[in-house]
Amino acid sequence: MPSPRFHGRVESKGRTCEAPGCREAGEFRAPGRRPNGFDGPGEWRWFCLQHVREFNAGYDWFEGMSAEEIIAAQSPIAGWRTETRAFRPDAGVDGVPRWADYADPLDAIAARARGIRSRAEARAREAAAQVRFSADEARALEVMGLGSDIDRTRLRRRYSELVRRYHPDRNGGDRQHEAKLGAVVEAYQLLKGSAALT
Repeated sequence: MPSPRFHGRVESKGRTCEAPGCREAGEFRAPGRRPNGFDGPGEWRWFCLQHVREFNAGYDWFEGMSAEEIIAAQSPIAGWRTETRAFRPDAGVDGVPRWADYADPLDAIAARARGIRSRAEARAREAAAQVRFSADEARALEVMGLGSDIDRTRLRRRYSELVRRYHPDRNGGDRQHEAKLGAVVEAYQLLKGSAALT
């Protein structure tokens, strides 16, 4: 009798091993035909202990990856490349002063206040400029990550940048950004015909 405390076992009445001809209980899950992704948790295959070991022995985690992607996935720092706000190259650029840039803390506080004031003024100018776009066009501008002070050239440049970023061909066939890509294409189609663009 197998130990009920075996790691990874999910006991279930009535589920049998998916290996052909096996009648053992399917208590160990393995990746299914559809992997985890943007559309949900994916599917699992269920095997007995012997068949899940056989499945794992032949499983290729790197299947479908390019050589560069395999090297990146095997790197000891894989997954640790996200930058904290303080260490980004643009730290302090968004109007929040860096304390190290000032000898006197009151100067940093004054700089912060000036940044807040200038951002509030920019938002007011943006709101006044938004009047020239319809509500749908304003939402499309948000999808594209653009302000209302755009022209057709900047719109085309931003569109090509976002298509390159989200297209599966540029992401090793990964289709998790397809919804974003569809939203960008739809927004661009709406905006390129806008009478508000110069």
